[in-house]
Amino acid sequence: MRIGNRDFQTSGHTYVMGILNVTPDSFSDGGRWNHMDDALFHAQRMIEEGADILDIGGESTRPGGYTRISDEEEISRVAPVIEALKKRFDIPLSVDTYKSGVASAAIAAGADLINDIWGLKADKKMAEVIAKAKLPSCLMHNRETMDYNNFLEDVVSDLQETLNIAKKAGISKDTIILDPGVGFAKNYEQNLAITNHLEVLDTLGCPVLLGTSRKSMIGLTLDLPSDQREEGTMVTTVWAVQKGCMFVRVHNVQANVRAIKMAEALLKN
Repeated sequence: MRIGNRDFQTSGHTYVMGILNVTPDSFSDGGRWNHMDDALFHAQRMIEEGADILDIGGESTRPGGYTRISDEEEISRVAPVIEALKKRFDIPLSVDTYKSGVASAAIAAGADLINDIWGLKADKKMAEVIAKAKLPSCLMHNRETMDYNNFLEDVVSDLQETLNIAKKAGISKDTIILDPGVGFAKNYEQNLAITNHLEVLDTLGCPVLLGTSRKSMIGLTLDLPSDQREEGTMVTTVWAVQKGCMFVRVHNVQANVRAIKMAEALLKN
């Protein structure tokens, strides 16, 4: 799969997507990187630590609820950072947004991938924007309620609906990555279940991104606050390698790059 100026294997190796939140209220690192110099410094550090792609987010979409901001405010946060990163670094960039207007502005600024936490379902124009730009996308499982009949089957069905929307808009399936949406519209047991059974997504025919970094599933299991969940995150990263995920999306790049390298060495011998 081509993302930006780089070809990525869709199987056989797990890549690291580094999280760059340029927001004042992210659940884990809110306010730390929402000034340009700080954002560029952190981006450089993640690149040096081995990030394969950076994911820039301008609106906190933390599990458990968040405050929606205007397109204009979100664009003012992400577009200048994307432009600055493009000028300074040679690394593919993702934008974390579910709004078509923000996606369009981010694409104009140089974004290489659209990461939509609503799987094309929150903004009816998003699929059209992605199709027109011919960019790859990461489409996440999410829903308004947690009213499941059969949890795992319903997650697969919901994601199939997302793929149907993408196909209708003209998005090529070979440009789509799917995210099971750990922490979104799921309780503790369901988050554990979908992480444990990532193979249920194999029937959909797309590579998978796992995003568990510092999330409540880890916090509840270990009874730890968000800034003390690195070991738990690394366990889920190793799990992602074993399950054949294409990407993990993480805050601590260096630790997870090392965990992946060790896990892959063991699996090859």
